[in-house]
Amino acid sequence: MANEAFTDIQACVFDAYGTLFDVHSAVARHKQRLGDVGDAVSMLWRTKQLEYTWLRSLMGRHVDFWRVTGDALDYALDAHGVDDTGLRDDLMQAYLQLDAYPEVRSVLLRLQRQGMRTAILSNGSPMMLEAAVSGAGIADLLDFVLTVEDVGIYKPDPRVYQLAVDRLGIDAERMSFQSSNSWDAVAAATFGMRVAWINRFGQRRERLTAQPHAELRTLEELPPLLGLE
Repeated sequence: MANEAFTDIQACVFDAYGTLFDVHSAVARHKQRLGDVGDAVSMLWRTKQLEYTWLRSLMGRHVDFWRVTGDALDYALDAHGVDDTGLRDDLMQAYLQLDAYPEVRSVLLRLQRQGMRTAILSNGSPMMLEAAVSGAGIADLLDFVLTVEDVGIYKPDPRVYQLAVDRLGIDAERMSFQSSNSWDAVAAATFGMRVAWINRFGQRRERLTAQPHAELRTLEELPPLLGLE
């Protein structure tokens, strides 16, 4: 897709999991203990984690992302015949210490130096996001860390994206929203934000009406898209 230059942007809003933080780094730390099923467990864990957010939103049965993450891990471990309480606990702890992608801090610092406001808008619970942001050493580079817990429903509900508008006091079309999750990127574009899809793994575009306005491989490509030095 041809990228459109982003103009008149006043804030950059980032998804957290998969965009700033590598969701597969939790299993990577304990991969030897999982053996041959490590990659499969990690992929299924992430898949069920997202599915449970959507299902709970549709059913009106909200619990926070920590509970969802635990339930999804339990499913993934059970599906692959892994019965190890200690490993389960270690994997959950590792999810609080996810690796940030290597370019994250430098890009946020570059945006800050150019006077751009920055925020996270995430499904994560406050406890999870505080741990991830602290571990990555990026707290000083963010103006806001926004969680769906303030609205009680998960993405892609429009109320989540409205949260960023309300808290930052900036119109949606003046925000650049970055997500590696294609469905999240489409939802933000539908809401009215300018959207850069961080397509780290060469995924295919969603077959939905709205589309992101730009497709990037990493966040390193974001400042030029915004016309920043």
